[in-house]
Amino acid sequence: MQTVSCPSCGAPVDFRSHASVMAVCVYCRASVIKDADAVKDLGKISAVLEDFSPLQIGTAGTFGGRGFTVVGRIQLRYDQGLWNEWYLLFDDGSSAWLGDSSGLFTITTAQDIGPPLPDFHELVPGQSYQIGSENYTASEKREAQCIGGEGELPFRVGDGWTIRVVDFRRANLFLTLDYTDGAVPVVYRGQAVLLPELRCQLLRDEDQIKTSTGKYRARVEALDCPSCGGAIKYVPGMTANLVCPSCATQLDASGPEATVLAAGETVERMVNTLALGATAMIAGSSHTVIGAMVRTDEEGTEWTEYLVYSARAGFFWLVETDEGWFRASVLPSWPEPAAPGAHSVRVDNHAYTKLYDYTATVRYAAGAFNWRVAVGDEVRVSEFESGQATLAAELTEHELTWSRSTTVAFDQIKTWFGADVKGTGPAAVKAPSSLLGGQMKFVWWILGLNAIPILFAFGETFLMTVAALVALFYPASYFQGSDNE
Repeated sequence: MQTVSCPSCGAPVDFRSHASVMAVCVYCRASVIKDADAVKDLGKISAVLEDFSPLQIGTAGTFGGRGFTVVGRIQLRYDQGLWNEWYLLFDDGSSAWLGDSSGLFTITTAQDIGPPLPDFHELVPGQSYQIGSENYTASEKREAQCIGGEGELPFRVGDGWTIRVVDFRRANLFLTLDYTDGAVPVVYRGQAVLLPELRCQLLRDEDQIKTSTGKYRARVEALDCPSCGGAIKYVPGMTANLVCPSCATQLDASGPEATVLAAGETVERMVNTLALGATAMIAGSSHTVIGAMVRTDEEGTEWTEYLVYSARAGFFWLVETDEGWFRASVLPSWPEPAAPGAHSVRVDNHAYTKLYDYTATVRYAAGAFNWRVAVGDEVRVSEFESGQATLAAELTEHELTWSRSTTVAFDQIKTWFGADVKGTGPAAVKAPSSLLGGQMKFVWWILGLNAIPILFAFGETFLMTVAALVALFYPASYFQGSDNE
């Protein structure tokens, strides 16, 4: 470790890695550049938004049998949200990046794959490309700006520093082409990981996250909409994209003050089964409903999606439909093939068969989200089924995501959320009366054919058989008529 004095305030600044060229002074936020035997002050860099991430400078863990320590972070914002890139220093002196986006984690290192590599402008999310000797599916295309940093970093970075990157997926493999420095990209290759797999120590616990999130803009749990004055409840730092439930105005809450992104119109207040702010204990962790949106397809079918957040367990969705409730989570390991146009896909050694394609449109949204959402947003959805589980590929111009959902009994929803649940749940699906009528006619026709021999068997059992048939089938006819009233 090398310790230098901050050129701005004189405080000690540590460089744990010899590969690091920059560190942010924890006292005055100066960007300290290490240049040969001297250090320079490149000016201030903004403090990061303390968000929902459990990671922090000093967190230690293991990956691939090697120990690592988190020594730096940059925070990046793009049109739809923000994410963190944590700089890792391994015990053997090597380094890597730990991407942290809405609770999804990836570890990558710079690698030399060699030409040819695709042009940035030619890449389209959802399409497959051969990079090196392997095929990958483009998952996301971003242009983003640095909005904050801390700790030490392997290159110079400051406020407004802009990057251009395209992410690719193949099963649990993850690859990024970074076009920031020109037409020839830097290749970062690695894999998606689950945080428990890293066996991290010194993570922030639930109380630390709650007390620190959003700290640089003061902790608030409600704000007044700058457009209509209506109150908006949200969890500071966990999400920066808000939608006013009264006027549908889009707000950015990542700065010192909430700013209006797009004005909305006064909307009819939706009555949801789960209200914003509803809480539940699930698997020993406290969960909160922070956002809700209503989506519709081309045929007019509507359903409601609730974004649920836990400081310990991260994000998942509860989806309320006419057919029941479902719990959905983003897949860390993608199916093969990952292109949504396939007729079947495999994930975790299970085959999923394609059901249908449709366009989902946001009709109503309110609360806080981990990406920017607005009424009218559209996404192309492809669904695949295997038993009780469903996979969904959601494709936009800039991003492809995969999620898996399973059924949840409404009684389980009531057990989780208790008094916060409104209504009695989805009504039982009732077959149309025309369908019932057709079924009954078919049954009577079959019975008539089978009764022909009885009509010619004038024995002692004839009257008893007729009476039994009347007693058996008259109630069905009666109740069918009652349903049609």
